[in-house]
Amino acid sequence: MSTNPPNIRPDLAPKLQVREPVRSGQPTIGMVSLGCPKALVDSERILTRLRAEGYGVSPDYSGADAVIVNTCGFLDSAKAESLDAIGEALNENGKVIVTGCLGAEPDYIREHHPKILAVTGPHQYEQVLDAVHEAVPPSPDPFIDLLPASGVSLTPRHFSYLKISEGCNHKCKFCIIPDMRGHLASRPAHAVMREAEKLVEAGVKELLVISQDTSAYGVDIKHAEDRGHRAHITDLARDLGSLGAWIRLHYVYPYPHVRQMIPLMADPSNGVLPYLDIPFQHAHPDVLKRMARPAAASKTLDEIAAWRDICPDITLRSTFIVGYPGETESEFQTLLDWMGEAQLDRVGCFQYENVEGARSNALPNHVDAEIKQDRWNRFMEKAQAISEAKLQAKVGSRIDVIIDEIDEDAATCRTKSDAPEIDGNLFIDEGFEKLNVGDIVTVEVDEAGEYDLWGKLV
Repeated sequence: MSTNPPNIRPDLAPKLQVREPVRSGQPTIGMVSLGCPKALVDSERILTRLRAEGYGVSPDYSGADAVIVNTCGFLDSAKAESLDAIGEALNENGKVIVTGCLGAEPDYIREHHPKILAVTGPHQYEQVLDAVHEAVPPSPDPFIDLLPASGVSLTPRHFSYLKISEGCNHKCKFCIIPDMRGHLASRPAHAVMREAEKLVEAGVKELLVISQDTSAYGVDIKHAEDRGHRAHITDLARDLGSLGAWIRLHYVYPYPHVRQMIPLMADPSNGVLPYLDIPFQHAHPDVLKRMARPAAASKTLDEIAAWRDICPDITLRSTFIVGYPGETESEFQTLLDWMGEAQLDRVGCFQYENVEGARSNALPNHVDAEIKQDRWNRFMEKAQAISEAKLQAKVGSRIDVIIDEIDEDAATCRTKSDAPEIDGNLFIDEGFEKLNVGDIVTVEVDEAGEYDLWGKLV
């Protein structure tokens, strides 16, 4: 049992879990999945297709015939993490296929690791399969592997990520996602719903809706309606909320139409959780303009007030960047003051890093490293104080939680206010012995910390 640190990474998906047993003689593939939940969905799709061809999934490097490393390439720190993972896989196994966002820079990867077998870019499923076939030929069992393949899930069975679109149409100066993952490509709404229905039928209790810009879903296909489902985020949220599972919305940009979704969150008969993961990034209008952020001119404090007026219990999480080029002490202080007014529930923060290919590199007046660190410390101190006060206010209340893990010490749970890995936990440390992972139970909160809660069953 552990509590969350104040610098928890907002871009990481849950740790990969492998549950399928491997039969004797079956060709096996290992998988390392780094980066955001979108990459995790890509990893699940790759392994599902490999499983349909007769491959098994190895839980470790040594037991695999080859290893796929799905990389992150957004920040220099993430690139370094990806290179380390590739190196570790090479040392432990020797046969390594690289894919994901860092795969858009094959020369950079081969400069550090010339012995890798192949490099493919993000969501290049067919190229990954071709590389696997060359390295480890398939050997399907006609009595087992020719059956229709079920989806391989790398997350616990009780929750699953649901990717509704790929790519992004924005041109934020610090971001190279459109260069790596392409422009916005929305999935048909009926296809999203079909996948969601299958997941819920399979026992999934929580669906985490992800995209690069969730609120822009369907813009590229002109909000097409097909088979009774319209490709608009409001309609999609309403449809998903009717499935009987928790529906959690991630990466929602603060467009005016977001207000239309808030009544769904206030409706107890709908499964859309009162939770918005909304990347504000900064609060000073000049910084937002230098970032070229969409909705930079929006009066976000007014929007937040409107959301809370409709749904008082709404949880707001966001990510921010401190030390952006040109950020003055006055602009940073505006961000701190804004935080005090906004009273966000969950907050992640990055120190600005130059990213190769990003237009922000050319901006003047880059902020010194020690100043960035100081501002990050001050920002997180502010965010921590807000979190601690908001959690303390929950002591004595009764809330529903979903159980993620059980060990000898406690049941580790999440409230409707907490997404996996990036937010907080609620711990039940008495009377939890008969509970099961995936159960949704009601607890009374009896203790609060800086980021986590403790409670007892009622």
